Order: sequence, then C-alpha cells, then structure tokens
Amino acid sequence: MTDQHPEDMPIEELVASLRLDGFDPSDRGGSSEPLGGQPVNWRDLDGKDARKTWDDLRQWVEWVTTRYDIPEVIVPTCWWRHGALVEELSALRTAWEAAFDPTDAGFGPIGWHERFAIARPRLKAAYPGSCINGHRDRTPRTWKDATDEGEWDAWVDQAHAR
Repeated sequence: MTDQHPEDMPIEELVASLRLDGFDPSDRGGSSEPLGGQPVNWRDLDGKDARKTWDDLRQWVEWVTTRYDIPEVIVPTCWWRHGALVEELSALRTAWEAAFDPTDAGFGPIGWHERFAIARPRLKAAYPGSCINGHRDRTPRTWKDATDEGEWDAWVDQAHAR
C-alpha cells in the first residue's frame, strides 16, 4: 500500500488494500433470522403459548418500569388488564429485544431509547389513569347493533374511487 490518501488511490489498489481474503460476495450463507424476539399477536395468541408469553412480558414490564422509574400513573400495577397498554408495552419489549440482540452493530440501544421517548406519550394515552385506587374496568366500545347491515352491504358492493 502506498502513502496516498485513499481518495487519491485507483479503485483497484484501494480494494486490494482492504484485505478481503476469504470474503466471498456471493456467499449468502448467513442467517436470515430476525433480530431479537418475535412480535406477539395478542389477538391470535393460543392457550398453549399464553402463559409463557404473559410471564415473559410481565418480567420485562416489571424490569423496565423499575429501571426507568415509570410511575403508576403511566403503567399501573394492573397494566395487563388494559389492552391498549399491553399492545404498547409488548411492542416496546419486541423493539428492546431487537435493539439488544448480540448481533446488533451497536446502534440498537440508542435507537430503542429514541423509540422509548416517542412511546412514553402513547403509554399515557393507552391508560386513562383510572386505577390509582384499584383496578377499574372500562366499558369497552361495542359494535353490537351499531352498523346497519343493509347500508353496509350497499356500500361495499360499490366502487368508491373518487
């Protein structure tokens, strides 16, 4: 290798200086497994996987709320009874697992903290703050008898590309 600055070197000389012995650009034998854990589809979670999935999430929620001193007005002790909060916490955990995967190049942790900062207002929005003195069930929205089926059928049977 010469004392030339890399920008001034001919491309062939620059490539040769990279010491790529043993590197085969056509080798695609690496893993295509996703980093970290898999997202949980809570809607379709079956009974045989439910216990471990819930226990894993609980362990992580208890750790993260302690580690980051997240108050009960954001994540109450009955967090698992608030569906939207479960979805937010579960998504954060999946992102955390990917960010701290050993194969990460090192940018994952800062990326996770950036996402965590963005997610904190969503955590507040997902929990109404009504369980300070014990859990209070909310009356969930219902679609029972809300849609006129005849009107719906007429709507979906037409093209609506305006």
